[in-house]
Amino acid sequence: MQDMQLSPSSQPTSGTHEVLGACPHDCPDTCSLVTTVQDGVATKVHGNPAHRHTDGALCTKVSRYTERTYHPERILHPLKRSGPKGSGQFVPVSWDEALDDIASRLQAIAARNPQAILPYSYAGTMGLVQGDGMAARFFHKLGASLLNRTICAAAGGEGLTQTLGGKVGMRVEFFAEAKLIIIWGSNSITSNLHFWRYAQVAKRNGAKLICIDPRRSETADKCHEHIALLPGTDTALALALMHELIRNDWLDHDYIDKYTLGWNELRARALEWPPERAAAVCGIRVEQITSLARDYGGCQQRGEPAAIRMNYGLQRVHGGGNAVRAIACLPALIGAWRHRAGGVLLSSSSQFPVDKATLQRPDLLAGRTPRTINMSTIGDDLLRPASPDFGPAIDAVVVYNSNPVAVAPESAKVAQGFARADLFTVVLEHFQTDTADYADYILPATTQLEHWDIHLSYGHTDMLLNRPAIAPLGEAKPNTQVFRELAARMGFTEPCFADSDEAMCRAAYGAVVDFEVLLRNGFSTLPGADAPFAQGGFPTPSGRCEFVSARLQAQGLDGLPDHVPNHEAIGTSAAYPLAMISPPARNFLNSTFVNVKSLRDMEGEPILEMHAVDAQARGVQSGDVVRVFNPRGEYRCKAVVSPRARAGVVNGLGVWWRKLGLAGTNVNELTSQKLTDLGAGPTFYDCLVQVEALTDA
Repeated sequence: MQDMQLSPSSQPTSGTHEVLGACPHDCPDTCSLVTTVQDGVATKVHGNPAHRHTDGALCTKVSRYTERTYHPERILHPLKRSGPKGSGQFVPVSWDEALDDIASRLQAIAARNPQAILPYSYAGTMGLVQGDGMAARFFHKLGASLLNRTICAAAGGEGLTQTLGGKVGMRVEFFAEAKLIIIWGSNSITSNLHFWRYAQVAKRNGAKLICIDPRRSETADKCHEHIALLPGTDTALALALMHELIRNDWLDHDYIDKYTLGWNELRARALEWPPERAAAVCGIRVEQITSLARDYGGCQQRGEPAAIRMNYGLQRVHGGGNAVRAIACLPALIGAWRHRAGGVLLSSSSQFPVDKATLQRPDLLAGRTPRTINMSTIGDDLLRPASPDFGPAIDAVVVYNSNPVAVAPESAKVAQGFARADLFTVVLEHFQTDTADYADYILPATTQLEHWDIHLSYGHTDMLLNRPAIAPLGEAKPNTQVFRELAARMGFTEPCFADSDEAMCRAAYGAVVDFEVLLRNGFSTLPGADAPFAQGGFPTPSGRCEFVSARLQAQGLDGLPDHVPNHEAIGTSAAYPLAMISPPARNFLNSTFVNVKSLRDMEGEPILEMHAVDAQARGVQSGDVVRVFNPRGEYRCKAVVSPRARAGVVNGLGVWWRKLGLAGTNVNELTSQKLTDLGAGPTFYDCLVQVEALTDA
C-alpha cells in the first residue's frame, strides 16, 4: 500500500494513491477501507489487510461502493419540489436559494414553537460527525423536538444495560477460541461476516456451532444444529435452558455467589419453565432444548469456553428486551465469563469513550426540555393534531441518514403523514428515495468517500477514522456543512458552528486516542482486559451481573426476565394465522443499496418465503404473485416455497424501496407501531398476516 501518510487536509489530484477510511453502514463489522484513487477518481474500494477484523475482505455490498458513489442517479444538485408530494417531481435550484428558503421557513415555525420542528435520522451513516455531530448542535440550539432513535436496537440495548450494565460483552476475536458458539437471532454470513470468519476458525478447531433463528438462514445451513423457534419465544427457550442447567447442576456456584445479583429469584423463575412447557411455546421439540442445555452445561463441566453471539433480530418483538435479558444471564450461570472466549456479545458500543457532550453540545438547549418523539411511531405522530399531551403538531421534518417512508413500521401511515400539504420536509440524500419523493427540498449529501468522519463499532473494539478520498461530486456537501450554513442563516453565532469536520473528528475521543495513530493506520484498538468480567466488575450499579434489576422494579416492572408473549402471537387470530418476520435481504443493508443495479439484480425481486405446508394449503407455488395482508395494509410479492421458512411463519425479505415493489408498497405496509417491553423499540417481527395467491397477477 502506498501514500498512507498523506497530509490530513489534502489528497493528491493526480496519479494513483490509496486512502484509508471506514465503512459507514449499520453493521457490527465496521470495516477499515482502502480506496484506490486515480487522477481524482475512486476506482476501487477494498478491505484493509492491516486491520485484523476486516482482514482485507469486504461484503459484496460495500465492495461495490464506487458503483454507489458514481451512480448515474446520484443527486448532485439541490432540488425543489415542482409537483404534488410523492410524485417525485423536482427542479434544480441553487444552494443559496434552497438554504435561504429553508432557513426562512424554519425560523417562522420556530417563532411559533420550535418543537414543531423534528429532526429524523438514524444510521444511514454510523459516523459520529456526519451522523449527529453538527446536526445535533443545530437542533439543540434551535430547540427542536428531540428524537428517540429506537428503530433498530432499543429493546436489546436496554435489556443488556439492565443485566450487564451497558452495551458490553466479550471481544469478538476470541470467538475463534470457543468450543461452543450459539448464534442467536443472527444471520451472520450476511450481516456479520467478519464474526463468521472467527466462528469458522473455531469450527475448524472442533467447536460446535448452533443457530437459533425462526428462519433457516444461510448461517443455519453452515451450523451443526438449527433450532427454528417461533418468533418472540426466545425468553422461554432461555429460561428452559436455565431450568436444565439447574436440574443437572451444570452451574458455576462460585461465580454465581461472587459476581451475580438475584440468583435465588432467577432460580425460582427458571424452575417454572421445564423443557416441555418451553417446547410448546417455542414450537420446537423437547429434545432440542435438552440437547442445547447438555452442550452448554457440558462446557462448564469440562472447563471449556462457551460463547453466545446475539444479534438484534431477536429483540424486534414485544418481549425483545426480556429476551436479551434472559440470554445475557446465561454466561454467568456456567462461569463462561472466566474465559476470554466465553460470554456473550450483542453490542460493544458502550465501551467507547465518545465525548458526546463536545460533539453534540446539549448545553445549547440552555435549560429548555423539548419533547421527545419516538422515531418508530412517526406514522402516527405525523398525523397527530396539537394537544396538551402531545404538544404542537409536527410542522417540519428534516430527514438525514434515513429513509422513513421505506423503513418505519406501518408505512402507509408514514407515507400519509409525509404527504401532508402543510408539512415542510427537507431531505439530505444521495438518491431520490421513497422519502425524498415527499420532500420540499432534496439537498445533495456526500458519500463516505467524500468527507471526514470517525467511528466506533458495535461488533468489535476498534475506533476508525474515515478520510476523504475524493472531492465531493457535483455540488454535494457533507451533512455538517449543510447544518453550518443553515446555522449561519439562522443567526447562530456560537463558535462551535465553525468547527471543521477534522476538528470534530479530533474531539470525538479527545486525549483517549492518539489521532496521529488514526491518521497513520486508520484505526486504533481500545485497551481492555481479554476477559473483562472474569472477576465480575460489570458496569451495573452493583458491579455484578444483575439477574434482578432494581432499576426495572423502580419503574414498576418485573425485575426478572420473563417470557412476554407477542402482541400478535401465532394462534391468536383465525383471520391472520401466519407469523411474518422481515429479515434483511442478503444484498441490501436496510434500504441502502436497493438502487444499486448489480446488487438488485442479484437479489432479484421482493419475495416471501413460505413453508410447503402453508403454501399448499393456500394453493401457492413458487413464482406466484401473492397478496400478503392484515388490517394495516397489503403487500404484493413473489412467493418462494422454501425450507428456509418453518411452518406457520413466512419470511418477507426486506427492505425494498416501496416504489420498486410490485404494487408500490413494501413489507413495512404490514408491520405495526406497537412497541417493545423495554426501550420503546419497534416490533417488526411481531406481525400476523394472511397470504393468498393472485390468480390474475
